[in-house]
This record gives sequence, C-alpha cells and structure tokens, in this order.
Amino acid sequence: MDTLPSESLCIIWSSADAEVALNMAFMYARNSLFKGWWRRTRLLVWGPSARVLSESPELQKELESLREAGVELWACKACAEKYGVAEKLETLGLTVQYTGQPLTDMLKQGWKVLTF
Repeated sequence: MDTLPSESLCIIWSSADAEVALNMAFMYARNSLFKGWWRRTRLLVWGPSARVLSESPELQKELESLREAGVELWACKACAEKYGVAEKLETLGLTVQYTGQPLTDMLKQGWKVLTF
C-alpha cells in the first residue's frame, strides 16, 4: 500500500473493557475510513483486549464491519499467546504477529497512534 505515513493511523486497543472497543476504538476505526479522515487505518489488539475479543461474540461480529471498511486487523502474538488465544484470533481473521518491531517502525515512519 502506497499510503504516506502521515495519512496512516494505528489504533491500539489494549483495554479489557468491551464498551471501549464498541463505542470508541471500533467506531472510530470504521468511520476513519468511511468518512475519509485517514487513508489507512490499522487496529492493533494488544494486551488484555486479546482475551476480551476472543470471548465476546458481540465484538467478533463487529470485526466484519471493520474488515469491510478496510481496517487492517492485527493482534500482538506475544499477548495472544500469554492469554492462550492466538489461534482463536487467527480464526477470526486477524493478522497475529509479534508487534514490537512493526509498531516501532510505524512510530519512526510518522504514523499517528491513538490508544484506547
């Protein structure tokens, strides 16, 4: 994808609160592309949010609308493994990978980062 880093947003969802995901992180991620606020949006499921997502059918259902909007869905592999949910997140269609270096690269390249 040839989008400039200045037009790229990484939303880090680390909260264990499903309401934060539904009414903040997911909503902004979806609207950021539908409304053209950002050209590229990546949602990074990091920390306890990995467990919450793996257990919540309501949150899992929302992933489809994010995917349809063009949001890139990533999950931290180290976090997912810590919670024992890496395979579940992969079956939900997330890219599950170690994210320390990719996140560092995004920051150094000038991506904007929003954390929930």
